[in-house]
Order: sequence, then structure tokens, then C-alpha cells
Amino acid sequence: MVKIRPIEGQDDAPLAQIIRTILKSYGLDIPGTAYFDKELDHLSSFYSKKSNREYFVAVDSDSTVLGGNGIAEFDPVNKIAELQKLYLTDSARGHHLSYRLLDTAVGFAKGAGYQTVYLETHHSLKEAVHLYQEYGFRDLGHPLNNGEHSSMDKFFVLNI
Repeated sequence: MVKIRPIEGQDDAPLAQIIRTILKSYGLDIPGTAYFDKELDHLSSFYSKKSNREYFVAVDSDSTVLGGNGIAEFDPVNKIAELQKLYLTDSARGHHLSYRLLDTAVGFAKGAGYQTVYLETHHSLKEAVHLYQEYGFRDLGHPLNNGEHSSMDKFFVLNI
């Protein structure tokens, strides 16, 4: 049984490892990706700093971290949140866990008063692109700003 819960301090190292391993496997261990985000090794601290952001972790019955995703402010004035760092271990894929994580994150975004969820990804992450399209995200074709993830080349929004 997989449980989804808010991130805790002990989740930081396993999540950083999962995210870096997956990005490296796609050749995305390059500047301009989450691989080099300064907060990657301390996600629990980053997401606990403000009430309008949260990171959700999927854990199995042994409390092993399988992955997660986060919501943080992107453009608070226009009520736009950003979906961040949705990654799952290989063993956790194919069980609709990504949809459960998205449901949890989008639900949090709604509750926090956001009206739109924005995300950036890379075309080589084909499973992710497929997931976002299936979930109802719309391809923008361009970024909403010139953010820190300059190597990303796919940009999606979802009105909630």
C-alpha cells in the first residue's frame, strides 16, 4: 500500500538521489535543470518556509520513498503555482502513482488559492509529457518567464 504524505526531513536525501538518478539517466544532469537546484538536498526545508507551498512524498509500506512532487508559488499576483519535481523510482512507475501525486498537488494548489498550475519539463521525458497531457495540462509552447530551468523546453498550464 502506497501512502502520500507531506515531506519530512528524512525524505530529503532519498528524494535528491531519485531526482538526480532519473535526470542523469536522460542526460539531463546539466545546468538549467533541477539536478543543480540549490534546494534539492533540503526540499523539506524549502517547502516548509511558506504556507502556500508543499511537497508530497509517496512511500511504500516499509516507508521507502518512491518519489514525490511539489507545489510552490510561481506568480502569486496572478494566482499561478508551479508544479515541481515530479519524479518516481522505476519500480513505482506504471501503477498510476503519478496521477495520485498530481491529484494531491493540484488539490493543495486549489486550497492555497491558486487558479493555474504551470510546469516546465523536457521533451526527452516522454512519459512525463504524456502524463501531463493526459491529466489535462495544455502545452504553452513557451515559458512563462526566463526561470532557472533554462534547459527545459516544454511548458504546460492547467487551469484549476
